[in-house]
Amino acid sequence: MGQVFQFKQFAVDQNNVPMRINTDGVLLGATAGFHQEEAVDGSAVNAGAMNILDIGTGTGVIALMLAQRFEQAKVWGVEIDELAAETAGMNFKQSPFKDRMQLVHGDIFHWQTELHFDLIVSNPPFYINSLHNPDQRKKVAKHTDDTFFKEMIKFASERLKADGQIQLIVPIEMEQFLKDEAIAHGLEWNGQCNIRSFEDSDSFRCIISFARKAHQPKTEEFIIYKGRGIYSDAYNHLLEPFFLAF
Repeated sequence: MGQVFQFKQFAVDQNNVPMRINTDGVLLGATAGFHQEEAVDGSAVNAGAMNILDIGTGTGVIALMLAQRFEQAKVWGVEIDELAAETAGMNFKQSPFKDRMQLVHGDIFHWQTELHFDLIVSNPPFYINSLHNPDQRKKVAKHTDDTFFKEMIKFASERLKADGQIQLIVPIEMEQFLKDEAIAHGLEWNGQCNIRSFEDSDSFRCIISFARKAHQPKTEEFIIYKGRGIYSDAYNHLLEPFFLAF
């Protein structure tokens, strides 16, 4: 993948970013906030003004995808890595959504804000307690311990609006841990989408949602490929509004 990835409505420069655009990120960007944008009949509707927060925005791709989908939303991206924050900020400023986007450089858990959010998303570091990465910046981007997730759930419990939700894409093995943390902080499981590479393979990721009040939660399945190197119809349909190749 080149240093600059061109989407249909925006471009993402990946220079100086330890974690580049990946499947996890684009799946979250294309699906997060589905309750806010679905009408009763399932058709997409404009959700009106919203506050959206992307924690650990990296390149800014998830934030940009959400800004495209929610045309009146204000979107904040928070990034702790200085060089990545500079790159994401530039990507925001060069996008058609620049007037609705803001980059915050710093630690999300030290961010002094009175804002409350309709939607909080994150494609977080998830190699919990694993071997250290020799590249310090990649270590920060990819490795963490369970304290990070506890603090994230706590932050969400304090900063979500009454009808807001937080959605994370994580390894499927983290499902129960996150459910337990959410309950401990007064949040309810609000559904999830389990992701598989192929129809006959096991789920390896899930996009899991928590809210102050659950909204008809259910578990869905999403398959990325229908054959070796061939994306599924569901994947093509989901990413068609974003990828030039579709």
